[in-house]
Amino acid sequence: MSRLKNKIAVITGGGSGFGEEIAKIFAKEGARVAVMDLNFQTAERVAKEIGAHAIAIQVDVGDFESVMQAKQDVISTLGAPDILVNNAGTTHINMPMLEVDEKTFDQVFRVNVKAIFNFAHALVPSMREKGGGVILNISSVASLRPRPGLTWYNGSKGAVNLLSKSMAVELAPWNIRVNVICPAMSATGILEAAIGAPDTPENRAKFIATIPMGRLAEPSDVANAALYLASDSAVFITGVELPVDGGRTV
Repeated sequence: MSRLKNKIAVITGGGSGFGEEIAKIFAKEGARVAVMDLNFQTAERVAKEIGAHAIAIQVDVGDFESVMQAKQDVISTLGAPDILVNNAGTTHINMPMLEVDEKTFDQVFRVNVKAIFNFAHALVPSMREKGGGVILNISSVASLRPRPGLTWYNGSKGAVNLLSKSMAVELAPWNIRVNVICPAMSATGILEAAIGAPDTPENRAKFIATIPMGRLAEPSDVANAALYLASDSAVFITGVELPVDGGRTV
């Protein structure tokens, strides 16, 4: 049985990593998917690989007008979305907190936090009109068990968690569920920056040593968690921070 049959889903950062895998598994489970990314070429590749049930849309998640235009593109092509996955994210290089400059700080919060504000304004009204919806925000284990060197990134993901819980309470009367997924680090685009050193087997091994199950998160781990939380199997679950971390936060 298709768990997302006839659902319309928006996935930001859908051109690679977690977002790509979420887009593909949602489509496999019956959803029509808007693959959004700042890089249109990567979004288009993913949409083409999915096929007729996907479209590619370029969006700057930190820019309000860009998000509003993307909303119009989705509604005119697929219809009003049932599911929003705020997956697009960025980080700064692992370094002492006072060495991160203001421009980098602003960009981290623009992509990781302001994007949630932008997409809430864009899509919550139509979810209310439809009688419900699901919002999934992709956070990080760093929001639950922060470590030195990524202080401002950690703070941005802590904001994601608290915003999500507050949104869950405020939007519950309209049957809009809001949950957070907190993955362990994965071999995606930000791994080298998060380590703060070249992605060598030796450096990766040090990182993996902090994860009891002995490996990095795979995109499929996060996508399967997202599928569960987006589906009716989780119909009474809202305001949850779900670690997908192999025991990293224990």
